[in-house]
Amino acid sequence: MGKGAGLMSDALKWELAKELGVDHIVATEGWGGVPSRQCGLLVRKAIEVAERSMAGE
Repeated sequence: MGKGAGLMSDALKWELAKELGVDHIVATEGWGGVPSRQCGLLVRKAIEVAERSMAGE
């Protein structure tokens, strides 16, 4: 898997970005414009979603 090939769908990334209020940054500057603190929060949320998903299996 090369760089940029992600495990999360774009829809999930956007949903999390909207939840954390950084979707406007992504829309104007791309994912690279999101400050590192918010990136960490996005990762934490993604892990929570994955854990809930795995627990439901």
